[in-house]
Amino acid sequence: MNTLVVLLLILFGGGIIAYFAYNIHKIVGDIWLVLVGFAASIYYIGYLDVSQVLNIHLAGFVLTLALNSFSWIFGLLIAVLLPLVALYSIPYMKGQDRLGWFYMLFLFSVGGMYGILMAGDWLTLFIFWEIMTWSSYLIVIYRRSEDAPRVGLKYLIFSAIGAYSLLTAIVLIGANVHSLSISKFFEVLPMHSLGFKVLVGSLMLIGFGVKAAVMPLHVWAPDAYSTTPMNYTSMFSGALSKMGIYGIGLIVINLYYHSGISLAGEIVAWFGAITAVLATYYALIQKDAKRLMAWSSVAQLGYIVAGLGIGTKLSVFAGIYLAVLHGLFKANLFMAIGAVERQAGTTNFSELRALIRKMPWTFFSALISVIVLAGIPPLSGFVGKWMLYESMITSGHYVIVVFLFLASVAGFLYAFRFLFGVFLGQEEKEFEHVKEANPFMTVPMLLIALFLIVLGTFPGIMFKYIARSMADLGFYGVTYKMSVLTNDWGQSINMQYIAASLVIVFVLFLIVLTWVAYKNSRNVTTKDIHTSGEPPSEEDNYHFSENFYRPFQRAFAFVYKYAITPVYNEFARGIEDFFQYVRRLYTGNAQTYALYVLLFLAILFLIAKNIH
Repeated sequence: MNTLVVLLLILFGGGIIAYFAYNIHKIVGDIWLVLVGFAASIYYIGYLDVSQVLNIHLAGFVLTLALNSFSWIFGLLIAVLLPLVALYSIPYMKGQDRLGWFYMLFLFSVGGMYGILMAGDWLTLFIFWEIMTWSSYLIVIYRRSEDAPRVGLKYLIFSAIGAYSLLTAIVLIGANVHSLSISKFFEVLPMHSLGFKVLVGSLMLIGFGVKAAVMPLHVWAPDAYSTTPMNYTSMFSGALSKMGIYGIGLIVINLYYHSGISLAGEIVAWFGAITAVLATYYALIQKDAKRLMAWSSVAQLGYIVAGLGIGTKLSVFAGIYLAVLHGLFKANLFMAIGAVERQAGTTNFSELRALIRKMPWTFFSALISVIVLAGIPPLSGFVGKWMLYESMITSGHYVIVVFLFLASVAGFLYAFRFLFGVFLGQEEKEFEHVKEANPFMTVPMLLIALFLIVLGTFPGIMFKYIARSMADLGFYGVTYKMSVLTNDWGQSINMQYIAASLVIVFVLFLIVLTWVAYKNSRNVTTKDIHTSGEPPSEEDNYHFSENFYRPFQRAFAFVYKYAITPVYNEFARGIEDFFQYVRRLYTGNAQTYALYVLLFLAILFLIAKNIH
C-alpha cells in the first residue's frame, strides 16, 4: 500500500478509534492516543517513501498525494511534536469531559496538516485545509467557556475569509491553466499575464496569511491561542501555523521571485516586519502568560514571513530554520504555561509568583525556550537571527533590519516579564501547595529543551534537511557547516567554542557563588527585604506584575492607540445593519416576490442584450 495513504489512515483511523476508546475507559483512550502519536511519527520518519505518488480520479478531478523535500521538513516538525504532546496531554487533560471527541479532533487536525503537505494539487490541499480548519475550530470552542463562542466565531470568520480566497484562486487556476496540479501551475506560470499572477498570488497569500497570523489577518490568533487547551495550543501555534508559512513559501518563491515579481515579495517582507514589531509591543503589555505568548507567537511568525519575503538564498534558509525553531520553542513555552495552569490554577501575572522552587524542571524548560526566543548565544535562536540579519544586510534591506532588531530587543523584555512574573519574585502562602508537574508533562518539555540546546551547538543537524528542501524552491548548491557560521565579510563563529566558553563561565560562577553563600549564609524569610524601614505585612506585595513596563508603555502610546480590531468591529456592525435593512425586502407577500422575479429577469435580459 502507498505509504502516504498509510500515514493518513493511522491518523484519521486512529482519531475515530480514539473516540470510542475514551468512551470505553480513559486509560484505554490514553494508551491509544500515545500509541497513535508514536506510530505516526515513527512511520513518517522511518518508513515513509517520499518518492511515491498517488493519483486518485474523482468526479473529473485528479487528486494527487505526493511529498517533496520542502514539505517534508514541516512534516518532520509535526512528527517531533506529536508524540510529545500526546504524552503531555494525559495528565494535562485529566478530569476533562468529552475526551474522545477532543482527541478525535486533535488527530484529525494533525491528519489535515499532513494532507496539506502531501497535496500535489490545489484541490487536495483545499480539502485537507478545511479538515484542519474545522477540527481546530471545534477544539477552540471545546471548553464551552464564556469567551469560547466569541473566540470561535472570530476564528471561523477569518478562516472563512482565507478559505474563500484560496478557493477563488483555485477556480482561477483551473479556468486559466486547465489543471490543478501544483507543479504544473508553477511550470506554466511564466506564460500567463502579470495581472493573473498578482491576482492569484494575492488571493493565495490572504488564505495562507490567515493561518500564519500575518497582520492585519492576525486578530483571531491571540484569543484562540489563549482560549484553547494548552496541549493543543502547543500544536496550534507550533505546527498548524506552519501550514500558512508553508503556503507563503510556495507562493512568494515559486510565483513571485521565479516569475520576476520581486516587488510583491518585498511587500510580503514588510508585512512580516510590521507584524514582528507591533505584535511584540502588544505582548509587552499583556497581564496573562497565555496572552503574552499568543502575541509573541504572532510576532515570531513575522520574522519568518520577513525572511521568506526577502527571497534570497540565505533569507529563505533562515526563514525555514526559524520556522522549525519556532515550532519547537513555542510549543515548549505553551506546555510550560499549561503546566503552571494545571499546578497553580492560574496564568495571571498579578496572581502568580516565585514558582521556581516549586516547579524547577518547568522553569528550566521555559528558560531554555526563552533564551532561544530572544536569540541569545549559544542556543539555536542566535543562529537563526544571525542568518536572518545577515541576509537582510547583504541584500540591502537595512530598514527592515532595524524593525526586526527593535522587535528582538522588545522580545527580550517580554520574555523577562514572563519568567519574572511566573517563576521569580517573593513566595506567597497561597502557592505553598504547588508541586512540580507530572513527569508525563515535564519529560516532553525537557526533551524539547535538550534538542534546542543541541541545535544551537550543532545547527548543521537541521541545516542538512533545510539545504535539501531548498532545492524544491529552486535554490541549488546550498552549503553549510555543522557548527560554524560565516558571513560575506570573511568572519566566522564556531558555536562549539561559544557553548564551551559559556559553560566554563557558568560553572566558575556557580562555584564562586556557592562558596560565598556557604561562608556568609543566613536564613531569611521572603519578607526580609529592604523596605525603607517600614515593616511589611503579609498583605504587602513586592511582586512587580502590575504596570511592569509602564514607562515603556507611555513612550510607545502612539503604537497602542491604533488597533485593527475596532475597525473590524465597525465593519461587522455595518454589515449587520446592512442585512437588517435587506431583511425588509422579505415581506412574506407572494405578489412582492413575483415582482422581484420579474425585475431579475428584466435585468438578465438587458445584460444578455448588451453582451450580444
